[in-house]
Amino acid sequence: MLAMLRSQRVTATLAQRWVRPYTTCTAGDSASSLRKWTSNQKVSEWVEEQIKLCKPDKIHMCDGSQQEWNDLTSAMVKDGVITPLKKENSFLARSDPTDVARVESQTFICSRTKEGAGPTNNWKDPAEMKKILHSLFDGCMKGRTMYVMPFSMGPIGSPISHVGVQVTDSPFVVCNMKIMTRMGTAALESIGSNGTFVPCLHSIGAPLQSTGQKDVIWPCNKTKYIVQFPEERSIMSYGSGYGGNALLGKKCFSLRIASAMARDDGWLAEHMLIMGITNPQGEKKYVAAAFPSACGKTNLAMMNPTLPGWKVETVGDDICWMKFGKDGRLYAINPENGFFGVAPGTSAKSNPNAVAAIQKNTLFTNVALTDDKDVWWEGLSDKAPEHLIDWHGKDWTPKSGTPSSHPNSRFTAPLSQCPTIDSNWDNPKGVPISAIIFGGRRSTTVPLVYEGFNWKHGVFMGASVASEQTAAAEGKVGSLRHDPFAMIPFLGYNMADYFAHWVKLGENLNNDVAPKFFFVNWFKKSHDGKFLWPGFGENSRVLKWIFERCDAKDETNAKRTPIGLVPQKGSIDTSGLNISQEIMAQLFKINPEEWKNDAKSIRQFLFQFGNKLPKGITEELDALDKRLSQH
Repeated sequence: MLAMLRSQRVTATLAQRWVRPYTTCTAGDSASSLRKWTSNQKVSEWVEEQIKLCKPDKIHMCDGSQQEWNDLTSAMVKDGVITPLKKENSFLARSDPTDVARVESQTFICSRTKEGAGPTNNWKDPAEMKKILHSLFDGCMKGRTMYVMPFSMGPIGSPISHVGVQVTDSPFVVCNMKIMTRMGTAALESIGSNGTFVPCLHSIGAPLQSTGQKDVIWPCNKTKYIVQFPEERSIMSYGSGYGGNALLGKKCFSLRIASAMARDDGWLAEHMLIMGITNPQGEKKYVAAAFPSACGKTNLAMMNPTLPGWKVETVGDDICWMKFGKDGRLYAINPENGFFGVAPGTSAKSNPNAVAAIQKNTLFTNVALTDDKDVWWEGLSDKAPEHLIDWHGKDWTPKSGTPSSHPNSRFTAPLSQCPTIDSNWDNPKGVPISAIIFGGRRSTTVPLVYEGFNWKHGVFMGASVASEQTAAAEGKVGSLRHDPFAMIPFLGYNMADYFAHWVKLGENLNNDVAPKFFFVNWFKKSHDGKFLWPGFGENSRVLKWIFERCDAKDETNAKRTPIGLVPQKGSIDTSGLNISQEIMAQLFKINPEEWKNDAKSIRQFLFQFGNKLPKGITEELDALDKRLSQH
């Protein structure tokens, strides 16, 4: 994702062409130029430190304008870095085959102590890590341009938003960040003279050491580090130009650093979608939902309900920041400005709204190119085109025997282009959350939907999230992979302290307006291995029950079980759906022996946190055991 140039021209010539004159300066002029660019001394001093460390030839101070986008994309097209598509203002990039996904093994939480990171994170002493990184970043941008990007995570000026400043040597990253964040002058102005920001240092780690040195299309480095310093609230990423490794507003800021900020400041930064649900009478509620991978998160966020008169609208499909308002309600924003979606499997059948959202102003990475300059990937249509250029840039036909697109190929598209976008998606106040939903892929045990008894029980439900391994994953097929709150790869501190933070936030709730907790499972199977529930748009029937339960002060339409409240018989609307009462009974069957095994697995996972596991979680685990033994 970077200053990837096919051109054999000298770097200085490229830099002069790529950088708009009024935003560029040489390294020698950077100090005076930065003072003119921003009145915030901390910003200018930090950027100047990175210039001295990375030693770029030129510095480009981004304004986030359409003209800047046009200049960067035009130059990358001219040099063969990206390919223009028939879709309006859209382009295709191909990464180095070694740089195609998040590098979790090289992702570190460098808290002051190992205990601060916890057993689910990679940890290294921050002083030791900084020594390693300093040697890597020293001179890493020689021959290249450093791009300086102020960006806001969340609507400009929102009390829930926060601002970062990222430096990078990749123009492709700049263009992606323009889509994914509110990047540019407005974000810089929102910092003001004395405001705080999260410093984000990124480099592809591929300096051009000599004048005229040949560059490559996708420069990167075999050595990769993605490092978060939670106490300092800073990020350093080296060697990769791909996705969340390089777009530092994504998982690095919006989850790993933001989760630590939220712990310190009393809010929540979560790996959750946000959607609005409107009933036929025009009443609207907003819900947030957390799912591990392969559980239909994006499809749910953009659902087309099958129930007449019901409407689902999208606020976000991935990240949710939430704070309690003065009225006691929990308000949420989507800190992102775009979708960074997995392409394979996305189709007009599985997610028509996602397909509609990527018809213009979109960047595609590692998908196939059709002969008429459009894009294609596995699952986009039932039949593959007779000829494509695959993600390696080679000719491809259905007989090639290899996928045309990388399994993690992506599209980056503006949120505003989604047909189901909610009218309040950009509201600085956020939207009030009435329900928090968890889910997992479970073929047995977990019913279609159940409700938590209270906030503390809801936190336990989130802590017990697990999904079954698939044939493509490491481990025994069908065995459980625990992923509390779907946050295992994304939490910036000790998960036991994270549970405690959630429990503490529930201690002084206004229960009249506090969100309720639910757990859903679209994937329960019959004895012959077939899915019992049709899923997709039919999930609106489950959302209807959740919607109605949000206002319930008693157990109307619900039945108490050892695990929570399940729908009473007939309270899930199945009108017009060809599903038998026998199947509905299977969907809600609670097998105590299966749940006892689940409880053992949950206990084994949670007890790795030792004495740090909060009392509230152990109390809920013991209470579950007791209810199951009495059932």
